[in-house]
Amino acid sequence: MNQMKIIKKLLPILILTFFFQSCNNDDDNAVVLQTNTIVDVAINNNLTILATAVTRAGLATTLSEEGNYTVFAPTNAAFNKFLESDTRWTTINDVPVETLKSVLLFHTLNAKVMSGSLTNTYVNTLSTGPNAEPLSLKVQVTGGVQFNGDAEATPVTVDVEASNGIVHVINKVMMPPSVVTLALSNNNFTSLVAALTRADLTTDFLNVLSQPGPYTIFAPTNDAFNKLLASNTAWTTLADIPAETLEAVLLYHVISGGNVQADQLFNGPVATLGGKITIDITNGAQIVTSSDQTVTIALTDVQGTNGVIHVINTVLLP
Repeated sequence: MNQMKIIKKLLPILILTFFFQSCNNDDDNAVVLQTNTIVDVAINNNLTILATAVTRAGLATTLSEEGNYTVFAPTNAAFNKFLESDTRWTTINDVPVETLKSVLLFHTLNAKVMSGSLTNTYVNTLSTGPNAEPLSLKVQVTGGVQFNGDAEATPVTVDVEASNGIVHVINKVMMPPSVVTLALSNNNFTSLVAALTRADLTTDFLNVLSQPGPYTIFAPTNDAFNKLLASNTAWTTLADIPAETLEAVLLYHVISGGNVQADQLFNGPVATLGGKITIDITNGAQIVTSSDQTVTIALTDVQGTNGVIHVINTVLLP
């Protein structure tokens, strides 16, 4: 009977001891539990410079948190080329933190995108431009996958799963683009670039549009310029258009001093560098020119570091 009393007294203590030992074991398991965040993926796949860069830029916590990110992760070799591009940089620690943060966020999407879901389009990155608008990253899959309009920015390894997203390893560090870079990197704008760079124009458009801005640009496609050439029997190529005429036309496509995205367009007149246009959003985003054209905006909000581009399929005529 005395033994039974002793057992009854000891039983609660034994139960508590077992409970706390179990908790301690759980804590030990939590300490050694392996995670597989995007930061872990970088470390485990020998992307050591990327891991260092993420830490220096203060993004390690963000990319270790729950989420559905897509990261285009440059290799060590890609980062070494990036460092060689500026004589002030020897290691990743020489790159200004804000520059590094902007570059890394330009490689990051706030959505999980598998390689099989990539299409010819622009996607919003976590890097921002004027008015904190997300910078646009160009994705091209036709003829081989490449990013940012750069033939060197191609995938090495795709669809590396992480607990908070997906990683695609690429062989180039991509720089956030200006409106000039966006135009230069899009094959649909070769005629526009040829027009902007004509040597006999008095305005150095590439230099002007490389300034801080911000600018809003209505960018005609190659088809738009082909239609312009077809409208005049004296014109076969862009070189046939008188310089004064071409310059006036190009200025008519640029708004200076504002980064106007599609949701900020409003009905009414707007001043461009070459005269006034009228915006009409009654039936979608349209532009009415002083020569009575009505032109629909085909693609909006291609965002660069110093402005935004809206794509049009007709050249605006002042």
